[in-house]
Amino acid sequence: MIISEFDIIFAGGGTTACVVAGRLAAWDPSLSILILEGGQHTLNQAAHVQPYQYPIHQVRTSTTMTFNVGNPSPRLNGRAPIVPCAHCIGGGSSVNAMFYTRAPASDFDDWEAEGWDSENLIPLMKKLETYEVQPNSPTHGYSGPIKVSSGGCKIGASEEFIRVGTTYHKRQYVEDTDDLETCNTYSPWAKYINGTTGRRSDAAHHYVYNQAHNANLQIWVGKRVKRVIFQDKRAVGVEFTSDPVSCPDAGQSSIIVRASKLVVVSAGAFGSPAILERSGIGAEEILKRCNIEQLVDLPGVGENYRDHNGVFVPYFAADEAITMDPLWLGKESVVQENLAQWKIDGKSLIAQNGSDAKIKWRPDDDELKAMGSIFQSRWKEFFQDRPDKAVAIFALCAGTAGSRLRDLPARNYMIACCFTLYPVSAGSVHIKLDENGQEGIDFNTGYLDDPSDIVPLNFGYKKMREIFRRMPSYRGEVPAGHPRFPKGSAAVCRETTGPVDMNASDLIYTAEDNEAIDRYHRDRMQTTWHSLGTCAMKPRADQGVVDARLNVYGVTNLKVADMSIAPKNVGTNTYSTALLIGEKAAIIIADELGIECRPCSELSWKSYRSRL
Repeated sequence: MIISEFDIIFAGGGTTACVVAGRLAAWDPSLSILILEGGQHTLNQAAHVQPYQYPIHQVRTSTTMTFNVGNPSPRLNGRAPIVPCAHCIGGGSSVNAMFYTRAPASDFDDWEAEGWDSENLIPLMKKLETYEVQPNSPTHGYSGPIKVSSGGCKIGASEEFIRVGTTYHKRQYVEDTDDLETCNTYSPWAKYINGTTGRRSDAAHHYVYNQAHNANLQIWVGKRVKRVIFQDKRAVGVEFTSDPVSCPDAGQSSIIVRASKLVVVSAGAFGSPAILERSGIGAEEILKRCNIEQLVDLPGVGENYRDHNGVFVPYFAADEAITMDPLWLGKESVVQENLAQWKIDGKSLIAQNGSDAKIKWRPDDDELKAMGSIFQSRWKEFFQDRPDKAVAIFALCAGTAGSRLRDLPARNYMIACCFTLYPVSAGSVHIKLDENGQEGIDFNTGYLDDPSDIVPLNFGYKKMREIFRRMPSYRGEVPAGHPRFPKGSAAVCRETTGPVDMNASDLIYTAEDNEAIDRYHRDRMQTTWHSLGTCAMKPRADQGVVDARLNVYGVTNLKVADMSIAPKNVGTNTYSTALLIGEKAAIIIADELGIECRPCSELSWKSYRSRL
């Protein structure tokens, strides 16, 4: 059944779709735009606008996330990893942990895509943000829709983390490591939180919900896009059904809606390749086994899956420490006290995510030597001559939000967070049919397939443990969340009464201890919710799916715009990159449609570098 026609249809309503649709609607209010999203609305809902509530979206019963189950991997000791992705308006921006991190500018130069170099993109990075942390920074913006602040209050444990890092770990301190090149120094960790209202700063509220007055911008929720409709390889619409998760009682009859100008697939690293494959665009073998007639032979669809590798290790914290645990455990008196303050001035722990400090870490010579020979070739090939690229982010979270740790006794905790930024391994995401003919997912994460990828995690565990042992709030390790060291080992984990001296000797790990750490990471290493790359912006001959104008190869009037187009990994939490892709995509589409958009007359990267 054909029900309507729009100028532009977005298949997916995540972060990037909201940015593109919102910009185009603002530049040309007469343009009829439809966003089709499988999940539900997030408008002014407490679970989405109150920052402290972000962990509830990770609960397996959540309908705001889709939990993608990967294939069992021998590199993960036979484990089948689970990788969530957002399932609501605003996508990841509505459910993420709001960490403000930006990739080094060189990451975008590495993409080697025309118009996507750092010189072209930095003005857009500035255009999208209002940086409330400090004034007059040449690489930050101060009038954009997305607010960046320090959050609603300071957490003392993060200050301890920085103090130990600069003393024991012997790294410097700077105020800003998100200036597009600085790393390997301790710094505060800013947040995508409005410093005035204390609300989450997401793409849904700041690009599309704020244009409710425009009847030409429509958002239909609970709609699962099945495929793109073509006429002679020209995209002319999409077919959708009711989403079985958001609308379990609705029928599954198909509806077609037409697009007169453009279809934009924006369903993320999992959804976008699936829509293309269901539309007949992909590798012949994949489509044939799903009984789909091939329209375009594009074997790169669903390949090049990338993520960051994360480990989150729990420690006991002092009773007097300020952590997020009482709020996350739902202690009513604490929640109400903080809510009352938040409603007055946007402050309190309601406007917190638990993390105020980080280091974008690179090993020094001694650390590199301790990491062993397996990592050396990767270091020399990728990191050694690129001082702006960190190997990993080390950080502290004051409180335990992880689902693995929900059964711990109610008290204060701290989490040592380590996630690697440029793992070598890559995976793939494809559709498949089960024995009953129902569509499923054939998902290989690739996690730890390359031997070098686990090395920074193993070293990071030891280094972070030494940092935490020296923090005043430290009260020992939570044994259930650490490696199982052999009985009698000096590394055995236990609760303690306080920290060790700043000048104490480091723990000594035996060969058996090292095996326990390696086994622990294969058992526990997880996603950082930064999936990307599965519709890569690369040459078609190099398994590319879209060109530099985001056009899908082999067809017309069809683009992809989301994190799936990233051809290589980025050294950042990916919300910043998803916003950036949206801003760039909006300009590309406006240019092709003859729509005048607001120019970016910002300081260029070359101009900034010339001032240093």
